[in-house]
Amino acid sequence: MSDGGCADPAGSVGAFLCRAGQHLRAAAIENPRLEARLLLGEAMGREPAALLGMARAPVPPAAAGRFAAMLRRRLTREPMAFILGHQGFWSLDLEVSPDTLIPRADSEAVVEAALAAMPAGAHRVLDLGTGTGCLLLAVLSEWPLAFGVGVDLSPGAAALAARNAARNRLADRAAFLAGDWAASLRGGFDLVLSNPPYIESGALAALMPEVSQHEPPRALDGGADGLEAYRSLTGALPALLSPQGCAVLELGQGQARPVSTLAERAGLAIRDIRTDLSGIERALVLARR
Repeated sequence: MSDGGCADPAGSVGAFLCRAGQHLRAAAIENPRLEARLLLGEAMGREPAALLGMARAPVPPAAAGRFAAMLRRRLTREPMAFILGHQGFWSLDLEVSPDTLIPRADSEAVVEAALAAMPAGAHRVLDLGTGTGCLLLAVLSEWPLAFGVGVDLSPGAAALAARNAARNRLADRAAFLAGDWAASLRGGFDLVLSNPPYIESGALAALMPEVSQHEPPRALDGGADGLEAYRSLTGALPALLSPQGCAVLELGQGQARPVSTLAERAGLAIRDIRTDLSGIERALVLARR
């Protein structure tokens, strides 16, 4: 990699970070120096923060090759999480793949809402559209007596979620199925979670390239009005919930009112609406009437 005017010696950590940051900045990627550290840290088997004190240290040839390959992928706007192969969520470290959406901090509002709605915990939990398993595994990590079932239309996603359960020592309290929402399940769940597809079909192409070009469209596309999955979910929830159970649905921006209307038409009561860290109404808490 050419050092392109960077101050540190050629082939050093500082020179690699400087030049990679220039390339990432030119590709309109935010936080280019941070991303460069994440990639080089992965390539060298070091914590990214440790590189800050290693500016003049040489980068071994094998690590340089790994770094160059990862940098090329990131410059095509492949998500960082897919390149690194994992993503943090709640207190968990989760494997990720193009079979699923990458867990996002916004979705932690769903976990917070579930914990607040059921302070004594739950015994039977269902996660519809489980993806990486992030929502289900997060609540299981907080409730040691709970057992959960995750369902995803994609067999690859269901297999990934099962690996994440094992990765986080929760495999004995979780099961994952490939299926169409809750079509093959009976009711009696104390808690139902879901982060369904909620982007309007016409808006998908305008999403940032990391999302529109790399994450699975079936996990994003909510139909013409973004509400298609909510219609299915709200219709199914009354039969899935135990008498004292509740459901927590993740919402897209501006969807709290229309999804609440769908829920009320299905015979559900609105118990709470919680916001994410940006102040967006992100989690809708429902119960049987």
